[in-house]
Amino acid sequence: MRPRRHHSHARRVLGVASAVVLAAALLGNGGSASASSPSEGSVSDSSRTVSWTGGPFVAPNTTGTALDAPDCTAPQSCDDFTLHVSTPAGYGDTHALKVDVTWPQTAADFDVYVLDAAGNTVGQAASSADPEQVVLPPTAGTYTVRVVPFLPLGQSYSAEATLVDTPVPPPPGTATPPGFTTYPAPTALGADVNNAGEPSIGSSWKTGATMYQAYLSTYKVTFDDSVSPAKASWSDVSATAAKGCPQGGLTSLDPILFTDHATGRTFESQLSGVDSLTCYTDDDGQTWQPSTGGGIPSGVDHQTIGGGPYSPDGVGALPTSAYPHAVYYCSQDIATAFCAASHDGGTTFGPGVPTYSLLDCGGLHGHVKVAPDGTAYVPNKACGSNAAVVVSKDNGASWTVHRVPGSSPSDADPSVGVGANGTVYFGYVGSDGKPAVAVSHDQGSTWSAPQTVGADLGVKNAVFPAMVAGDDDRATLAYLGTTKAGNYQSQTDFKDAEWHLYLASTYDGGKTWVSVDATPNDPVQRGSICTGGTTCGNDRNLLDFIDVTVDRTGHVEVGFADGCIDACVTDTTHNSNDGPADAQAAYATIVRQSSGLGLFSSYDPKANLTLAKQSVVKLKGKFVATSTVANTGRARATDIVVRMSDGQAVVGRTTLTALAAGRQTTVTFSWKATSGTHTFTGSVDPGNLIAESDEADNKLVTTGRGRWPHRARH
Repeated sequence: MRPRRHHSHARRVLGVASAVVLAAALLGNGGSASASSPSEGSVSDSSRTVSWTGGPFVAPNTTGTALDAPDCTAPQSCDDFTLHVSTPAGYGDTHALKVDVTWPQTAADFDVYVLDAAGNTVGQAASSADPEQVVLPPTAGTYTVRVVPFLPLGQSYSAEATLVDTPVPPPPGTATPPGFTTYPAPTALGADVNNAGEPSIGSSWKTGATMYQAYLSTYKVTFDDSVSPAKASWSDVSATAAKGCPQGGLTSLDPILFTDHATGRTFESQLSGVDSLTCYTDDDGQTWQPSTGGGIPSGVDHQTIGGGPYSPDGVGALPTSAYPHAVYYCSQDIATAFCAASHDGGTTFGPGVPTYSLLDCGGLHGHVKVAPDGTAYVPNKACGSNAAVVVSKDNGASWTVHRVPGSSPSDADPSVGVGANGTVYFGYVGSDGKPAVAVSHDQGSTWSAPQTVGADLGVKNAVFPAMVAGDDDRATLAYLGTTKAGNYQSQTDFKDAEWHLYLASTYDGGKTWVSVDATPNDPVQRGSICTGGTTCGNDRNLLDFIDVTVDRTGHVEVGFADGCIDACVTDTTHNSNDGPADAQAAYATIVRQSSGLGLFSSYDPKANLTLAKQSVVKLKGKFVATSTVANTGRARATDIVVRMSDGQAVVGRTTLTALAAGRQTTVTFSWKATSGTHTFTGSVDPGNLIAESDEADNKLVTTGRGRWPHRARH
C-alpha cells in the first residue's frame, strides 16, 4: 500500500521564522513577556465573569500541535491563569463555561488549553481563529487556563471566562428518519482505496453516475435501484496521460473533485504547491481534458473547485465557450485567499481575486458552492468571533464577508448547501464541539439563530460537517460524531471514544431536524481525531473533511474515509492512537440513502390505492357489494374515500382512516335491489386528493343482469 502522503493542509499560515523577525521589529531587542495579570480569579452562579491579560510575547511556541498539551519548559513559552469555578449541582443543564482569548493583530496566533486540577487537558482551541474560544461544562473545581503564544508577533492577549446560558435545543423533527446503506470500495481497485483521507464526491444528473476522489484515484460508482438496497458497481476511471490528462496521477498535496450536477462535467484537481494539476471529464472518466488548474495569483493550500449558473447581475456574465456555467477555483495563500473564475468551462481561469485577508478571517475555508441564481459561497470557520460565508454576487469579480451571528469558530471547516430556490444552509461545528445549522433566505446577509443538531442522539463532539440541499425546504448535514464528551483531540483521554457517521435532515426549511446514526454497527473511528494540522500523530488518518452530494432522484450520498476496518470494528481495544493499522485506516466508503424521504419531494415514496377485488350479490332484496381496497405503493395513505355507484347513482360511501403500504382491507355496501341490467362502479380516492404513483387503477366495474356475482373489470 502506498504510504499516506504528507498533506499540505495545516492550520497555520505564517512561518515561525518570519514571526520571530516581525516580533523583534515590533518589540526591539530584549523584549520580554509578562505573567498573566491577575494570576487567578473566580466565577460562580452569582458572579459569572472574570478577565485577565498577558504579554507581550516574542518567542513562538509551536509544540502544542503534536502533543495533547504544549511543552511549557522554556521560559515565557506558556502563560497560566488559575480559574476557580463554583457552581451548584445541575447548573450545567442550562449553562456552560466559555473562555475567550483575543489579541489586537489578527495575523498573530495564540492557543488556549484548559487543564483540570489533575493536569488533564479538558478543552483546547488551537486553530488560527481570533478570538480562540473554549466551551466546557461548568463543573465546579479549579482549572488552569493556559495561553500559548503559537505565533505571537510581539502581541499581548486579553482573556475572559464567563458562565453563559445555553439555549435549549428545539425538539427533533417528527419525520421518520431516513435509512442508509454502506458501500465500501472493492479491494480490487488497488491501494488507494485505503488511502482515501478527505475524499470528495459528486453526482452527475445527466448519467446518474457518482464520482468519488481518493488521493490520486477517481472512481465511478453506479447504483442499481431495481433491488433494495441498491447494488453498487465501482470502477477506476482515474485521470491519466493515456486518457488525455498528461498531469494526472503524478503527485498531490490535496485532492479535490467537483461534479456539476446539470452538465455532468467532473473536475479532478491535485494541489501542486503553487497552483493545481487539474483535468476534467464529460463522460464520467472515460476520457479527460487538461485545465490550467486555477488562476494567478492563487493560494498554496486547501484548494476547492465549484461551479454553476452565471449571475445575471455580474460582470463577465456570458461564457466564452459552449459550456453554460461558471467554474471557480479558490485557495489560500499566506495572508490572503483567492478565487479565480473560468468562463470557458474550466479550461482556463482568469486572475485570482482576493476574497478575504487575515484582517477579515483566519483559518481555512471550506468548499465553494454556487446557487441556482449564480451566487457563489465560500464558508470560513473563523471570521472574528463567528464562522462566516464569503459571498460573490457578480460572478467572482468581488467578494463580501457575511458572519453568521450566534456561531463560533472551531477547527472544523464549515459547509454550505443551497436549495433549489436559493435558501442557504450553513452547517458547522461550534467551539463547544456540537454540530449546528443556520439558515439564510437573503444570500447570506442575515441568518436564523443557529440550531444544534444531534442532541437527541447524544452527540457530544463532532468533526467534518458537510452540507447538501435539494428542494428549497430540504437539506442534510453529514458529520462524524461521538457521544463522548471532553477534548476529542486528547490521545490519552479519548482512547475509548467511538465515532460514527451521523446525518441530520430537515424537510421544513430548517425549522426542525431529524437525526440518524448511519453506521450504528460499524464505527468510523475508535480513539481521538486530530484536527490540528500536519504535525498530528496517528489519529489524523482521516485528514480534514468528508463530502456529501445528492443524486438526481434525491438520494443523499456521503463520501468518507472509514478509519476503523476489519478487526477494529468489533475489538474495542483497537484505537487510532496506538492501535494496529486496522484502527488507523482511511478506506474509501460511500453511505447512500436507502429509505425515507429524499431531498426532492417529486421522488417521495407514494401510496398507490387500487381495488384489488370486487363482487356484487343480490341478497334478500338488496344488492351487497364487497370491495377489497389495497395499497400497493411505498407510502402510507390516510383519509381514503371509497365509493360505490349503481349506474349514475352513488349508493355507498365511506372513509378509511389509513392504510399502510402493502396492506389491504375490505369494505361492504348494501342498497335496495332493482331489476334490469346494472353497472356497479367501485372507486377509491374518486376526487384524486391523494398523490399516488399510479392514478389510473382506482376504479373497478362490475356488470350484471339477473344473477350475481359477475366478473369485475378495471
